[in-house]
Amino acid sequence: MKASAFVYPWDVVGDPEAAACIAALGVAQATLAAAYHSTRALTPRHPRHRVVTAEHAAVLYPPGDRWTGRTIRPYPAGDWAPGDAYGTAAAALAAAGLEVHTWVVLAHNSRLGAEHPDTSIVNAYGDRYPWAPCIAQPATRAYLVDLAAEAAVRPGARGTELESLGWYGLAHLHAHDKTGGVGLGEAGQYLMSLCFCPACRAGYGGQGLDPDELATAVRAALEPLWQGAPDDGGWAGVEKLLGVQRAAGTRAWREETARTLQEEAVAAVRAAAPDGFQVLLHADPVTYHCGANAGVDPAHILSVADGVVVPCTGGLGPLTPFAEQGRADAVLAANFTVVSGMGGTPGTLAADAARARNLGATELRLYHAGLASDGDLSAVREALSGR
Repeated sequence: MKASAFVYPWDVVGDPEAAACIAALGVAQATLAAAYHSTRALTPRHPRHRVVTAEHAAVLYPPGDRWTGRTIRPYPAGDWAPGDAYGTAAAALAAAGLEVHTWVVLAHNSRLGAEHPDTSIVNAYGDRYPWAPCIAQPATRAYLVDLAAEAAVRPGARGTELESLGWYGLAHLHAHDKTGGVGLGEAGQYLMSLCFCPACRAGYGGQGLDPDELATAVRAALEPLWQGAPDDGGWAGVEKLLGVQRAAGTRAWREETARTLQEEAVAAVRAAAPDGFQVLLHADPVTYHCGANAGVDPAHILSVADGVVVPCTGGLGPLTPFAEQGRADAVLAANFTVVSGMGGTPGTLAADAARARNLGATELRLYHAGLASDGDLSAVREALSGR
């Protein structure tokens, strides 16, 4: 199976050995960040630094003229990725013999939420989630579609992987996060991720729901969880807490909103890209799930994009709904964390890859070549050499 390693530009820029090191893993491709959220990242082999702090979500290349005069637009990076850091890194990776694809993070941007709070998801209590732009708002959707097209189709890129192309919610790896004090399962997370901005209130109205009554019902449904009652989890848990009709109405609105955004973004990328450009989504086969791996309908998304990248570190179950579609032409990339300090198990990669292939995976994704220790990378090289 073809394998690709995720990489940040700052892993490569300023390190003349980095591209060759990544190529020596046995991967054919590098999936290189072109637009990324704020982060603090280790660079264990870089000759100039060991920690990079990306202070806010940014594009890692100079943004184009399409943003002139627009209120909502991407932010250029600071000194963690100055100038065309993406382009510099991409050229080095290509020179090392690697096919380069872009990695584009979309609906996850804390600076956008801080500077333009009206763009953020608003929960049933009136709290804003500045890291989570509401994908129902027309101006935000236009921004995300244009960002997808510009950041995906960088010079020399052969394809793209679009992350966070859907709803983000409460769950978020935020700085000094203190949201784990109450055990919210899938049902509680869903209810706390419902948005009540003006666009979503109108959307619920279109589903026959009164948005004020719905917000009251959501707060009432969550009250037992705040008091320590167990979260039954899953969609049945949402229906139990909120009621079948209300649950169905919220899900219908959110699924339609995410589905049409995904269609628009993929179409915009294809319109900007050369022939043969590959478009993949980071995806979760449960449509109501939120986060970096957007909840999708497997049959629908495989009719829109060329395939999906599926999180597999926690188990291979998410592969099956995509494989069951029987799309021989679709890319089904199993994504494994290979950083042991982040819960990955690079020593089992060979066995994990074999099991993923038996379940229908066609490619591998390895997270993350820049973050992994030398020992982790050695295990990856050994696993890929035996394929």
